[in-house]
Amino acid sequence: MAEAASQDLLLAAAFVSDAQYNRNIPFKTSPEAVRLYYLYNHWIMRTATYFFIFLNLSLALFEEPAVYPLPFLVTSVVEVLCLLVFFGRLTHFAKVTPRNVFWKDTKNICIMVAILLSLTDLAIYGILRIYNVRSIRWSRIVRPIFLINFAESRQIRRAFRSIRNTLPEITYVFLLFMFSLLMFSLMALKLFGERNLQTAEGLPYFRNYLEIVFDLYVLVTTANSPDVMMPAFDFSSWYALFFIAFVIVNTYIFMSLFLAVVYNNYKKHLKNEIRKLAYMKRRKMIEAFNLLKEEEGAQFVVREARWKQLVKLVAPDTSNSHRELLLHISDDEQKGFIDKKSFVQLADLLNIQVITLKIRSHPLGQWVPRMYQSAVSRFLRSMVRHRGFVWTYDVIILINAIFIALDEETPYISYAEWVFLALYIIEILLKVYTYEPRAFFGKNQFWNWFDTLIIFAALTATILNTTLKSTTKYNSQQILDIVFILRVLRLIRIVDSIQRFRVIMNTLINIVPTMLTFGGLTLVVYCVFAIIGMELFHGKIQYFPANSNAPHALECGNPALKDSLFARGKYCKNNFNNFASSFIVLMELTVVNQWHDILCGGRSKQIQPAKLYFIAFHIVMVIIIVNIFVSFILEAFFVEYSLEKSEVETAIEQKIQELGMGVQEDELQDEQLLENMESSEHDLEGDGGAKPPSKGLVFKIASKRYRTVDALLQRMFEAEIPLEDEGPSFEEILNLSPTAPVPSHPTSESAA
Repeated sequence: MAEAASQDLLLAAAFVSDAQYNRNIPFKTSPEAVRLYYLYNHWIMRTATYFFIFLNLSLALFEEPAVYPLPFLVTSVVEVLCLLVFFGRLTHFAKVTPRNVFWKDTKNICIMVAILLSLTDLAIYGILRIYNVRSIRWSRIVRPIFLINFAESRQIRRAFRSIRNTLPEITYVFLLFMFSLLMFSLMALKLFGERNLQTAEGLPYFRNYLEIVFDLYVLVTTANSPDVMMPAFDFSSWYALFFIAFVIVNTYIFMSLFLAVVYNNYKKHLKNEIRKLAYMKRRKMIEAFNLLKEEEGAQFVVREARWKQLVKLVAPDTSNSHRELLLHISDDEQKGFIDKKSFVQLADLLNIQVITLKIRSHPLGQWVPRMYQSAVSRFLRSMVRHRGFVWTYDVIILINAIFIALDEETPYISYAEWVFLALYIIEILLKVYTYEPRAFFGKNQFWNWFDTLIIFAALTATILNTTLKSTTKYNSQQILDIVFILRVLRLIRIVDSIQRFRVIMNTLINIVPTMLTFGGLTLVVYCVFAIIGMELFHGKIQYFPANSNAPHALECGNPALKDSLFARGKYCKNNFNNFASSFIVLMELTVVNQWHDILCGGRSKQIQPAKLYFIAFHIVMVIIIVNIFVSFILEAFFVEYSLEKSEVETAIEQKIQELGMGVQEDELQDEQLLENMESSEHDLEGDGGAKPPSKGLVFKIASKRYRTVDALLQRMFEAEIPLEDEGPSFEEILNLSPTAPVPSHPTSESAA
């Protein structure tokens, strides 16, 4: 009986953990499978998986064509090791998921196929290499599949789903855009083709229809404006109207339409994803409740002891005081049990960062109380706590920034640096005197650590620089300048104090996790196009030092590029001769500026098809993926603005305030937080068991400004779901479409 209860508790903890971290992995519920599932989700296992994924991707740096060449045996052994790790991870996943679910999951099939293709290609390439037969490592293009399809990369998969769902709508706009481009190209051919005009390079102007299509496509990106217009404009000023009309229709209207379509579809499918996550979390919490529930009168509840065991199992690092706070919120009437409505909120409770605060006295107040409590001391401390003290030093920082920009050889400027340094040291000493030192240098006090480290680094560098200058000709002023520039970064705190600026700062902070997703998405696209580019263009362009006498050095090693913009612009390093160079070229193409010069070799008829490669990259990266990222930025700003205006609070946060156990962010001033901050390891629980918070112990909800946009959107949708609504089943949740109505299901009470 006890063993069964322990197994139920372990299973319930797995459900709650999944709800907390928004995991939607269906797993077996047998005791052995649950333990394997815990191991599968352990941070060490996830970190190791990512390590081998990126190790596998980085092999392209060491394989031919290599940035840092390694023997084929070394790279092949590392690749086989990575594939074995992937196979082991996949096998582990198969052990915890039902067999029918595993084989129906496309992700697993893709991983197995990618492993098989990689091993086959590696074997073929190795055999051909033995016989000195050059071949292509075509399987390298499937390596990003491992980054996309493992369960840990659900954010990247969601981004790819957004692209896939947006493609049908984008296709219609793109076809209309191409129709417009072809029509304008035809008009350009008829207007300028027979006038014998020439470009600045002496080439025929707008006489080849395909060349016209390409040049006008580049004009849509504005990369060749106004160069492409000048021959016609020089011939007649009226021809400028043609290019103006083209830019208005294709650059401003169609490119804006692309963004509008991407944003509209992204928002629609994002809300569908958030709805799935919200219902999945609700369903997981109901499953956990059903495992632990006991009958209490006419309702089912979870006993307090079981609830504590569950929380300790799900969040072992949570302090006793934090757990007692969660219990007070869940069982606000102190009945000794948690009902269903309160239990389903546990995942939200665990996701709310709570800071434990305790009133502390300054050590000087204990060691020399008469001096520390004197009138002069109290006045000094009140002055440091006053907002004017912060403003004064903000002005000093601004003045210091001006002095840094002035001539450093002027003696007065050099002396002024010592004055500023002294002022900064006085600031730190005054703050340490005013605020409790352990709180001032707490682990969450980033700015205090930043200021102190920068000041003492500046002091050390200044003393070292002065000493060395007095004894030798050594000058380390550049190092000192860097230190002072870092000091100026404190201006960010001024920006953060202005409400409208804060909205922008909040958005920048909130998009950091999504920046990682966008970075993963970009990495996948870059890897695929870099590998294709190396196979297509390797060796076509060579880089030679400026003083090289090698044949065709001025033409980047390719006679076809003689007198081209590419060669004259000295773009020879922009090549696909290795993985790193390919990434740099793709980055330049993403920025778009001068991208037509990068592929200027396409003027040669030998590599005309190369334009298709570059246009394909522009469509995928710039038109689709960058617009997806812009869509997320727009949605992030909309959410932040709405929250700044409405100050939405969840019912959980309201309960914390109703219990009188919490303080709002604005109810304590910064100096009070610094005085009162304590480690979260302080206990509410004494020898006699749970007791209410003492006078000196309160809790503060962490700032709303440091939550992800996805979490905020999920909160908004969850607010629309009644607490008694269990939501649809797992299968129905996964099959929800963006246009499907919200399913209504009977509650467990009514169903019973």
